[in-house]
Amino acid sequence: MNYKEFIFTIISEEDYHRDLLIHALGNIGFDTFEETDSGFKAYIPSDLANQKQLDEVLLSFEGDFNFSYLVNLIPQKNWNTLWESNFKPLTIGSCYVRATFHTPHPEFPYEIIIDPKMAFGTGHHETTAMMMELMLEEDFKDKQVLDMGCGTGILAILASRLGAKQVVAIDNDPVCFDSTLENVQLNKIDNITAVCGSREVIPKEKFNIILANINRNILLDQLPQYKENLAPGGILFLSGFFDSPDLEIIDKKAEELQLKFVTKSKQKEWVAAKFKLLA
Repeated sequence: MNYKEFIFTIISEEDYHRDLLIHALGNIGFDTFEETDSGFKAYIPSDLANQKQLDEVLLSFEGDFNFSYLVNLIPQKNWNTLWESNFKPLTIGSCYVRATFHTPHPEFPYEIIIDPKMAFGTGHHETTAMMMELMLEEDFKDKQVLDMGCGTGILAILASRLGAKQVVAIDNDPVCFDSTLENVQLNKIDNITAVCGSREVIPKEKFNIILANINRNILLDQLPQYKENLAPGGILFLSGFFDSPDLEIIDKKAEELQLKFVTKSKQKEWVAAKFKLLA
């Protein structure tokens, strides 16, 4: 699979303008982003790049701030090399995230190995990091967990590390599905079941905890399904959206479904939120 690299230059004194544009691009198929001094780089599989959709997104920001972009084609053979050059190990609370080519640090209670592939979710993006921070504060021992939009499987792996009894990890992208399988094996975990698909493949069972780091529109569409699959008193962690107005919109929908807002974490304009299903 070839990828297209879009190099955006942003002329604005407001950091959130970059985040707004990244958020909008994520909704039309861009799955990887790298911040730069002058803007950011955005990556999308060549077969998903739709110029009409892109033009519509960019037009919506016209007049708000100035930006420009260049496009490069990245062949499959160069993709992993690019990922490896940009992938740095990181620490999130008591969890250390690294690739196979990084030095292990056994002093951390939780270590996760994520090999850089095309799948989103290495922990470097604010939404993934915030989800992990909230998870580290939760009791996962012997819980049934569902990870929707699992990407690399990093959240599912952390759930297992935290003591989950069984984890189902779902993503509709075959690349993410394959990446999850590989990373589960790398981490020597035997209680994660990876499934390729969307809400239609969610098992007909109840989960104590559901994780969903996707985007606002998909979350709004799938919230009723999450409610149906949550056990009474179950916990729902959501991310992939902004504080305002996204969180207000999601909270309103959640309240209609008897999902009570508990707390949130915020980095830049991104938010991760915790909800609880009323018993």
